[in-house]
Amino acid sequence: MVSLAESNAQDRQSASSRAKAVKRFSTSDAVFKNVTRSAAFAVLAVLAGVAISLVAGAWLAFQTFGLGFLITESWNPVTEKFGALAPIYGTVVTSLIAMLIAVPVGLGIAIFLTESCPRPLRRPIGIAVELLAGIPSIIYGIWGLFVFAPFLQHTLQPFLIATFGHVPVLSSLFAGPPYGIGVLTAGLILAIMVLPFISSIARDVFTTVPPVLKESAYGLGMTTWEVTRKIVLPYTRVAVLGGVMLALGRALGETMAVTFVIGNAHRITPSLLAPGTTISASIANEFTEATGDLYTSALFALGLVLFVITFIVLAIARLMLAQIKRRAGE
Repeated sequence: MVSLAESNAQDRQSASSRAKAVKRFSTSDAVFKNVTRSAAFAVLAVLAGVAISLVAGAWLAFQTFGLGFLITESWNPVTEKFGALAPIYGTVVTSLIAMLIAVPVGLGIAIFLTESCPRPLRRPIGIAVELLAGIPSIIYGIWGLFVFAPFLQHTLQPFLIATFGHVPVLSSLFAGPPYGIGVLTAGLILAIMVLPFISSIARDVFTTVPPVLKESAYGLGMTTWEVTRKIVLPYTRVAVLGGVMLALGRALGETMAVTFVIGNAHRITPSLLAPGTTISASIANEFTEATGDLYTSALFALGLVLFVITFIVLAIARLMLAQIKRRAGE
């Protein structure tokens, strides 16, 4: 038999071991908490540093031109007259063109891969789509300038001019000679670039739909289109919207590919076939050539405008996602 003293000693030893283990776990948890908190604060600090740097660099331009900088089209480094309206217009229009094309095509690819594609072809097609995301943007730009733009100049653009040349509203959208390069070409290149983001994310979230839901819908006599529209898309709409917003953020900030094919002209024309410019393309083209504090500050101001536009887009996306989740909870 174990004596009472030995039993008490064992209890004290066990209690001491437990105390040491609890202390060790609490210490590791505290270290882990502080490390993750520091990482989160570091992201906020970097974001704040970028914002402060842009504001400081753009201060001279806004002090000189005021809010008129945002609504002025003129961009003349010789006379030091700068306005951001043309780059803002080009950024918004090219991104809208890209999303109007990439969203339905990307969702169509994802639906095909998850619902209709034969199993032996799913992996090769999926890999081929994802490889588009790995191609550097400058490769897209070179291909767009030397291959895609000449192709559009001799095929699509003359067709659009001939078809819509006499339609009252569309005639202004597709007016002018077929340059090949221009706002439409940049939008098409952006659509190709953001397509993998939309299709890959949509395909991944479509596979998370419980099979019992789709099987039950098919058992009730629904078609594939009805199952997709009434089961798959409502179940995954939050994630799909997040993927679309991620692609939109990529389209807004794309630089090199757009610079090659948009024409880099600081002017606003209603025709989508005419050359234009974007905020990122203007900064990339002119920052190394900027002479004088005001010129450099104007380019910083363009960067600040793009920063604000991206922030607004992401904020709207978060509000939309929160509203969708709230409705789903109700």
